[in-house]
Amino acid sequence: MNSDPVPHIAVRPERTASVAPFSGATRRARRSLLRAAFTGTAALGAGLAVGASPAAAAPAPAAQRKRPTTAEEALQELAAGNHRWRTFREQHPDETPAVRQSLTTSQHPFALVLGCIDSRVPPELVFDQGLGDLMTVRSAGQVLDEAVLGSLAYGALELGIPLLVVLGHQSCGAVKATVQADESGEELPAHIQYLADQISPAIDRSKEGDARIDATIDANIRLVRSRLAAEPDLAAKVDSGALTIVGARYELTTQRVHLIS
Repeated sequence: MNSDPVPHIAVRPERTASVAPFSGATRRARRSLLRAAFTGTAALGAGLAVGASPAAAAPAPAAQRKRPTTAEEALQELAAGNHRWRTFREQHPDETPAVRQSLTTSQHPFALVLGCIDSRVPPELVFDQGLGDLMTVRSAGQVLDEAVLGSLAYGALELGIPLLVVLGHQSCGAVKATVQADESGEELPAHIQYLADQISPAIDRSKEGDARIDATIDANIRLVRSRLAAEPDLAAKVDSGALTIVGARYELTTQRVHLIS
């Protein structure tokens, strides 16, 4: 929904140490790879590089599209898709009759995205992905409840999706409403108060005005990510190297997605 400096949100050390469990790489190398994927310094899968010419970015036939199978590959594909989106080179992949037919019998999404309900941040569009590529769950401010947790658990545990992205965004209305209600002391209407109660622990009280709202957006992404990493079933997947959980933020002004460390 509708507002980057961020406060520290405590994350259990045993979980953060394994947030990016890539085989054969050091923690620092893993973090560098994840960050590089979204800053365009990592090579992208299937021969597509960030900054490639329009000709090089032409859509591949559906049958030839290489599907990510690891968290690293998934991040690279999301980064490539976001680059296409923000440079107006969308491919709208995996929408062909052949793909639609193949999806009648099974699905193999390569990433889980927990995003906000804001109409300006649909994950399939901002990452330029198609049918069967992403499993998305959306709630105001990426707030967790049993339905959201169950949906994410289904993707990670039952479908074996290797990457879970907590995707916040600039000018989030849920965060703004939470900060304003906290400052005024007013109760929010009906179930909206539940959202505020979940977001309020992330409020950055070291900032004022719009800066507080903006910093709280990042802090809320970190908070949700740490809560997910502390869920026993998901934590077991993280510890085994089968799942990576990252936080990211979409900027409405530039249409760029970048990782939140």
